[in-house]
Amino acid sequence: MQVFNFCAGPAMLPPAVMQQAQAEFINWQDQGVSVMEVSHRGKPFIALANQAEADLRELMNIPDDYHVLFMHGGGRGQFAAIAQNFLGDNGKALYLTSGQWSKSAVAEARKFADVDELDITFATEDGKGAKFPALDPSQGDYRYVHYCPNETVDGIEIFEEPNAPWPVIADMSSCILSREIDVSKYGLIYAGAQKNIGPSGLALVIVRKDMLKLPKLAMPSIADYQITADADSMFNTPPTYAMYLASLVFKWLKAEGGVKAIEQKNIRKAATLYDYIAKSDFYTNGVATENRSRMNATFQLLNSELDGEFLQQAEKAGLLALKGHRIVGGMRASLYNAMPEQGAIALVAFMDKFAKANQ
Repeated sequence: MQVFNFCAGPAMLPPAVMQQAQAEFINWQDQGVSVMEVSHRGKPFIALANQAEADLRELMNIPDDYHVLFMHGGGRGQFAAIAQNFLGDNGKALYLTSGQWSKSAVAEARKFADVDELDITFATEDGKGAKFPALDPSQGDYRYVHYCPNETVDGIEIFEEPNAPWPVIADMSSCILSREIDVSKYGLIYAGAQKNIGPSGLALVIVRKDMLKLPKLAMPSIADYQITADADSMFNTPPTYAMYLASLVFKWLKAEGGVKAIEQKNIRKAATLYDYIAKSDFYTNGVATENRSRMNATFQLLNSELDGEFLQQAEKAGLLALKGHRIVGGMRASLYNAMPEQGAIALVAFMDKFAKANQ
């Protein structure tokens, strides 16, 4: 039986990547040791790190005036680091909230600085949505505006490119590398690795160099973007094995045709599931059509008393981790880059079978 892992994070990695990592686990590059055992300052690992950055720059078309940083602490670590790096000398920021993760970013930033919050959600006949708002300088003197393009808990994704009079910072933990974006529209992009990049613990930061001229707050050196950039992400020992796995994922994605090709697969996967739900009188989705996430498809059984049976039977069928987040309930199928199209097809086939058996 083939197993499909729909976990929202840590999420599945491409099988080809896992197989290569398994083959190299105790003998990387014929050195007789694992990659996690070699010095991060040795030539082999530095070559790996440099290639990983080069591959990511190619995949995302990152301009030369941006640093690419590999950091500790996942996405939550950046919630604090962003405020600390940019909000010194009584600086203010605007946070747009559209779900649980953007609200968490606000809560963390407020521990260090004065920030404003603007709820950007709205309701339509077919569900809850969110939109990047029209912004102008009269609304405030902000160092940056922060938002989360994809909310994993709520299943809400904002697809339009942002436009603001201040630098835009985006938490792309759950949608990075899933679709083409114009990096030049952002002052900073960050992502926890455990969705589309690699294992948890690693954080990726793509920051425009002029952002680092903004006044800072006092902070640990490990959170300082300038220090990290000056040290080529090796101010201290980086998460080396996570970086190794990320490097393999970047190569895999290039082999798959890059971000443009994977975006088309993601569109098809999401459409397979959402089109079925739209025709069903057994399942429903509470997100506005234009904001239905390609990465995290949330849905509910109209008879919630069947939730437990649905999850139990799904697991027996090899469809894992479909339980929705505890805050919103229902179901959630995460369709990150590594999920093959066959996974979405298998899920819909099971959903249809379950619905017919329980009508």
